[in-house]
Amino acid sequence: MSDTSNGITYADAGVDIDAGNDLVERIKPAAKRTSRPGTMSGLGGFGALFDLKGAGYSDPILVAATDGVGTKLRIAIDTGNVDTIGIDLVAMCVNDLVCQGAEPLFFLDYFATGKLEVDQAARIIEGIALGCERSGCALIGGETAEMPGMYHAGDFDLAGFAVGAMERGSDLPAGVAGGDVLLGLASDGVHSNGYSLVRRLVAASGLGWDDACPWADGSIGEVLLAPTRLYVKPALDAVRAGGVHALAHITGGGLTENLPRVLPEGLGAQIDLTAWTLPPVFDWLAKQGGMAESELLKTFNSGIGMILVVAPDRAEAIGAALVDAGETVFTLGTVVEWQGVAYRGSLL
Repeated sequence: MSDTSNGITYADAGVDIDAGNDLVERIKPAAKRTSRPGTMSGLGGFGALFDLKGAGYSDPILVAATDGVGTKLRIAIDTGNVDTIGIDLVAMCVNDLVCQGAEPLFFLDYFATGKLEVDQAARIIEGIALGCERSGCALIGGETAEMPGMYHAGDFDLAGFAVGAMERGSDLPAGVAGGDVLLGLASDGVHSNGYSLVRRLVAASGLGWDDACPWADGSIGEVLLAPTRLYVKPALDAVRAGGVHALAHITGGGLTENLPRVLPEGLGAQIDLTAWTLPPVFDWLAKQGGMAESELLKTFNSGIGMILVVAPDRAEAIGAALVDAGETVFTLGTVVEWQGVAYRGSLL
C-alpha cells in the first residue's frame, strides 16, 4: 500500500477514529454489567445479536420504541452535568414499552457530536448503561458519530432504541371497562418533556442554571436535570400479578393527551385533581408563565409519571404492591363511559 506524504487525513477533517476506539474500550465494562439472559454479543460488531429463546420466550411478539431526550440536553450541555441524561434516554423508551405489556430486552443508543470528547461521551453512555441495568435490559450496541460542522462546539444529540417482547396474546391494553380504577405513580419532577417551555420560563425569570433553585435544594440546573423515573420493574410485576388492563406513560401532552391513548372508543376518564399535591416545580413553572390549569395538564406530567388502569377488585392489592416496590401511588379516579378526560377539583 502506497503512502503519500503531506496528505490530508480524516483527523485533519475533524474526525478522530482513535478517540472512537478509545470510547468503545472505555464503555465495554459498563455495557457488560447490563448483560441478561438472551444476550449473545458484546460491543464492536456490525450488528447486535439477541436470543429470544434464551430470554425465556416460547411464542414472542416483539415491541420496539425509539425516543430522545429533547431540549433537556441543552441544560446538560450548558451545565456540564451529563451523568444522568442517559437514564432519561433509556426511560423514555422502556417506559413506553411496558405500556404495551412488553419486557424490555435490549437497548441501542445513537450519540452524535461535532468533536468527540471521550470523557464526556463515556459519562453519558455510562448513564445509559445504568438506566439499562435498572430496567433489566441489555445495552448491546450503538453508534457514535463524530460530525464536524454539524454541531457547535460541545454540543451533542442522543437517540435511543429499545426492543422488548411479550408472549403472544398478552399485549396491553386489554379488557379496559367502565369502573376500572386509575392508579397514578408519582413522577420525579419534569422528566423529559416540555423543556423548551421550561427553558423559556427560567430565562424569563432572570435566573441562571447555577443559581439557587427557588423550590428545592441545589441549583436550578441540578434540580431540572433529575432523571426520568424508571417504572419498568414495578409495572411489570403488577402486570404479571394480574388485574392491570392498561398503562399510560405520561409524557408530552400530559394527562389530558396520554391517558386516552389506552382507553377504547366510547370510554374516558374522570380524574380527581385533589388526589395528589402538585409538586413545587410545576407550581413555580405555572406561576412564572401565568399558565392555566388546563395548559399545565396537557404540557407536563404534573407529578404523575405513569397511570395504571386496573380492575376494581384488584386496585387495593396492586396499589399496596407498588408501594412495597418503592412507588408513591395515588388513586386518581375511574374509567367512565364517555370520551375524553374530565377533571374535578383543582391542582393550582
